[in-house]
Amino acid sequence: MADKAQYVTLGVNGELFAAPVEKVQEILEMRPVARLPQAPPNLLGMTDVRGEGIPVLDLRLTLGLPEADDTENTRIVVLNVNGATAPMTVGLRTDRVYEVTVLDSDALDQPPAVSGEWRAHAVAGIGRRNGNFVTVLDLDRLLGGGVAQAA
Repeated sequence: MADKAQYVTLGVNGELFAAPVEKVQEILEMRPVARLPQAPPNLLGMTDVRGEGIPVLDLRLTLGLPEADDTENTRIVVLNVNGATAPMTVGLRTDRVYEVTVLDSDALDQPPAVSGEWRAHAVAGIGRRNGNFVTVLDLDRLLGGGVAQAA
């Protein structure tokens, strides 16, 4: 039996998202983030992870969702993504982290092809977990094209 793809499931604005587990370096409780002057709204600033400064993006703002305050469940998911010119490490602030899991099916549905302003460039596909839709993020396209890139 082939190994099924594993995902870290994230809660953002009441919705369920997933990140491929191989992209996740670690999950941290919320910590101080040093603001950067004139940074785009989704770039919260820099934080220290074992002596290395990494940029921290707000997943809500990166996805075009409304801003929210931190709670006891807020986490920074440290990710390794393919940047425009080289691999990079970036933190992603999310409302909560649920679990490492497999989806109900190995096959992902394609994002809907609708007209208008909606951009599905950062969606690898749509899966299901326990009857709920899970949006699987394409982290390289969402985050790797440039840290300051907002959806």
